Amino acid sequence: MSGDMARDSAEGSSRSSANHHNQPQATPPLSRYESQKRRDWNTFGQYLKNQRPPVALSHCNCNHVLDFLRYLDQFGKTKVHLHGCIFFGQPDPPAPCTCPHRQAWGSLDALIGRLRAAYEEHGGSPETNPFGNGAIRVYLREVKDCQAKARGIPYRKKKKKQKTQIKPNVDEPMSTSKQQPSSLAA
Repeated sequence: MSGDMARDSAEGSSRSSANHHNQPQATPPLSRYESQKRRDWNTFGQYLKNQRPPVALSHCNCNHVLDFLRYLDQFGKTKVHLHGCIFFGQPDPPAPCTCPHRQAWGSLDALIGRLRAAYEEHGGSPETNPFGNGAIRVYLREVKDCQAKARGIPYRKKKKKQKTQIKPNVDEPMSTSKQQPSSLAA
């Protein structure tokens, strides 16, 4: 009898797994942010594996993150003029130059935010998160300042727009509008 129970439970599990394969998955697609975060996390993991010797994620520190950010610069699309370039400090240079392309500061900042979140989602503690290290913030600030100077555009935080006041309807008389004095109305 125990053999029959084992056979029935085995058949039941094979039946349920067969039905499971025939039915489409009901998992919703990842958001753009989640997809990018997963891609960034995998890219960083691959970068660590390609190091000589390979670096385990548990041994990763802020220096590895800084090296990764510098490595990514070779794939950048933002022209950053060097100090010796005749176009240094000009927002719209009139001709092309040989200055290198770099990763834009905003892209690096967003990347670090996604990697910081992914690190904690994969079991890392916020206290040991190499992406939240102060050295990373200093590096990003230096990149931002350098790129702003190279383009001649100082970085300023955008001011929030003030709420616009509702203008009264011109067709409706206002209560404080020109009213005829009571002596003339009589």
